[in-house]
Amino acid sequence: MKVGIVGLGLMGGSMAKSVKNRTSHTVYGIDLDQETMLLARLCGAIDAPLTEETLPQCDLVLVAIRPQAAVDWVRAHAAQIGKSAILVDLCGVKRVVVEQITPIAEEQGFAYIGGHPMAGRERGGFTSSSDDLYVGASMILTPDKRTDMKLLETLQTFFLDVGFAKLTFSQPEEHDRIIAFTSQLAHIVSSAYVKSPEAQRRRGFSAGSFRDMTRVARLDEDMWTELFLDDADYLTKELGILIGHLEDYRAALEARDAQQLHDLLKEGRELKATAGGN
Repeated sequence: MKVGIVGLGLMGGSMAKSVKNRTSHTVYGIDLDQETMLLARLCGAIDAPLTEETLPQCDLVLVAIRPQAAVDWVRAHAAQIGKSAILVDLCGVKRVVVEQITPIAEEQGFAYIGGHPMAGRERGGFTSSSDDLYVGASMILTPDKRTDMKLLETLQTFFLDVGFAKLTFSQPEEHDRIIAFTSQLAHIVSSAYVKSPEAQRRRGFSAGSFRDMTRVARLDEDMWTELFLDDADYLTKELGILIGHLEDYRAALEARDAQQLHDLLKEGRELKATAGGN
């Protein structure tokens, strides 16, 4: 199979490396950064650039760039995508992307399905990518009533081959609602947490909990601004819920109410046990 990858940052670069190291597929890649293109060629992550000549040959096209850029790229290159090809975007939000790319795919006659690999690192770029990023991860796909079962079987085989542990099927609305809590909210909390003046004076006083809380504060603010705004309705709702719970803890502390504080902590522990590890 010939695989085209648009964007060779952390996600696309890791996908390219995973495909090359774990399968016999041919990989064509494209990135705006010419140094990234050179590195990808030198390390064998891609076989050749994704061009006007190679794009029509691709059986699978993975678009691993920011949401609006993904839509713009598909719109600009839709006529060059083969009629028998499958296109999957790997964007972190789904509603705004799926609703714009779906009609383009229908008009041009190629298959399209939204996707989101549930994996990542706090540092982005091709130099942070690796062929084991997706090992054991879940790959979310958003099929609709027009999605062919053979397409899903093809994608299942492909994504399991590159290291994913399972496929998770969702609808764009459900995806964005849940991801606002599991991913986006965590990034906002981490970003806000490190703004305390004590963060600069914590040397010798921090351990695992500080590392866990601050890890994703090292984010790409351009990308996450776009993701947050694309999912602003669900994300503001989750923020409101979190702020309400934080107010409960503050009220218990201000009142020196040991029983209330104990109950709040016990409730959190029990809910964590019910929710599981991941």
